[in-house]
Amino acid sequence: MTPPSKKDIRSLSLDDLRQFFSENNDQAFRGNQVYQWLWQKGIHDFDGMTNLSKTTRLLLEEHFVINHIEIDLQQKSKDGTIKNAIKLHDNLVVESVLIPTPTRTTACVSSQVGCSLDCKFCATAQIKRMRNLNPDEIYDQVVVMDQQSQLYFNRPLSNIVFMGMGEPLMNYNNMIKAVDKITDPKGLGMSPSRITVSTSGIPKMIMKMADDQVRFGLAVSLHSARQELRQNIMPFAEKFPLEELSSALLYWYEKTSSPVTFEYVVWAGINDQEEDINALVDFCKSIPCKVNLIEYNPIGDDNFLQAKKERIQAYQTALEANRITVTVRRSRGKDIDAACGQLANKSENI
Repeated sequence: MTPPSKKDIRSLSLDDLRQFFSENNDQAFRGNQVYQWLWQKGIHDFDGMTNLSKTTRLLLEEHFVINHIEIDLQQKSKDGTIKNAIKLHDNLVVESVLIPTPTRTTACVSSQVGCSLDCKFCATAQIKRMRNLNPDEIYDQVVVMDQQSQLYFNRPLSNIVFMGMGEPLMNYNNMIKAVDKITDPKGLGMSPSRITVSTSGIPKMIMKMADDQVRFGLAVSLHSARQELRQNIMPFAEKFPLEELSSALLYWYEKTSSPVTFEYVVWAGINDQEEDINALVDFCKSIPCKVNLIEYNPIGDDNFLQAKKERIQAYQTALEANRITVTVRRSRGKDIDAACGQLANKSENI
């Protein structure tokens, strides 16, 4: 008979851990010690839990495993950006990116293996969704990039963005659990204000986040404020019309008092005309927001080409004239396919 597989210990809550020790004739506070090793110190093997007796560590070994991630490949861009190919316990691979600037380091984390959606311009969307990441797999990416930030840039991680592989709102429960561990003083203790979750725009889930009173920031990949065009380049958007998205974002602001950030790529011959600019201005007027105009990062599809600088400037001028905060975001890590929209995971495991 095949022995039952051991449970990943990080699927247990603190109360579960305390109960486990009580049921095994040990003191409940051992659960607090183990929890600290797992979520504050990021330990990946039981032998490393040095304030536990050998007997206690053997007890844990007998019942549990720690399915931690491993760096399969690390690449460093000429601009300092670091891309990690992360191998999961089942040998699937995702990518995460550490982005340095003179004043901060930002971790771009993945939430799914592949993606649930079908945006035509994004390399990740060309990969079928294989599964959602577990909370600990999301958390581990942050731990790895915090260590890299300290090693290469002599400072701890300052910000986290859920802008890697996958649609975080299609893995909502696990994403929230990961954020809880990242922000918990008993975990990494990072401020929620330093975290931004980016979605392609799922109204029902945006409203759920608002009802849940989350404390992190929200970004929406918009790319067009014209419904017909938006659903052409982001086919899933046919199910989530801009009118519904707008209502959900107003609800978000009413509940959280937090403006949304619109991520917006401008492509030549697709969304670089005056009607596109006017539509975005009108859309933004009704929603407390700021706009990030993003430089496009090619994925080998000649249908999507970077717009000319003057067209991006035309967007910026129109938005500023209407007192809408706007920035132009230059891409980082393009030489190692680490920039926005380029995470396609070219590993043979995919």
